[in-house]
Amino acid sequence: MKILFMGTPNFALPALQAVHKSGHELTAVVTQPDKPKGRGRQLAPPPVKAWADQKQIPVYQPVRLRGDQGFFDEIKGLSPDLVVTAAYGQILPKEFLDIPSMGSINVHASLLPEYRGASPIQQVLIDGRDKTGITIMYMDVGMDSGDIIMQEELHIDPDYNAGHLHDHLSELGSRTLQKVLKLFEQGPVKGTAQDHNKASYCSKIEKSMGEIQWDDSSTRIRNLIRGLTPWPGCYTYSYNKRLKVWKASLREYLTEEALKPGTVLKADDANGLIVSCGQGALRIEELQVPGGRRMRDLDFLRGRSIVPGTVLGKES
Repeated sequence: MKILFMGTPNFALPALQAVHKSGHELTAVVTQPDKPKGRGRQLAPPPVKAWADQKQIPVYQPVRLRGDQGFFDEIKGLSPDLVVTAAYGQILPKEFLDIPSMGSINVHASLLPEYRGASPIQQVLIDGRDKTGITIMYMDVGMDSGDIIMQEELHIDPDYNAGHLHDHLSELGSRTLQKVLKLFEQGPVKGTAQDHNKASYCSKIEKSMGEIQWDDSSTRIRNLIRGLTPWPGCYTYSYNKRLKVWKASLREYLTEEALKPGTVLKADDANGLIVSCGQGALRIEELQVPGGRRMRDLDFLRGRSIVPGTVLGKES
């Protein structure tokens, strides 16, 4: 088969490598344009482009697919049998989907029809779920709504954050794709229609989502921290100075006082940094100040004057 691959971030690399090692012809790679990065704002290639350049595989970087007839004509000239996508970053128009003779398939990081959209890895953690997985499905003009070819489940360890889950799902996506490509060697594969009544959606992650609302329950706050770590990260304030929270764990704390959520309950070597929530309490195990390094709460407390009774948040 002649396969065209479309993907952009690190998540797509194992899937791209699976195509490359499959024995089929990887005709070209399509990825997003280079973007400014770092303090110098120098243009940097997406991970998929950097990998393809090393392998001397042709790379296309259209700014916008829809209406780009010149790009469509070039892809038609490649005569791909199959298009494989993984976290490409644009919805493919029907005119493009009609190009490959055997269809276009996508590696999606959820058990569809749940968590269609841009942030399935983060959202499944924010929601506190204990299971997710990979879906390989045919692409259509909708948002992750095509027929399912294969699914593989993954148990979510309670200590996983989005970085951990990203890596595990990326590798699972590669292994699942390898199985699917074997099926396509016998011709087009029959998919199973999704139950659209059971569909759920997740939107793009925004940095503003990371501000901790201490009147939420300790469980909800911990899941938010898991879902937004390492990017964009969760944060709170101490004396109006921003604190990035990398890791937290649930703690039981009983008191007769009606304490304001966000109140520091303990801040010592025996307990660490424990904060009250709307329900329950959290230990902030790892945190970071602007310009500082990530550190354990015990190390942080030795050089900072956070004491019991301090209220975290913008008004502290």
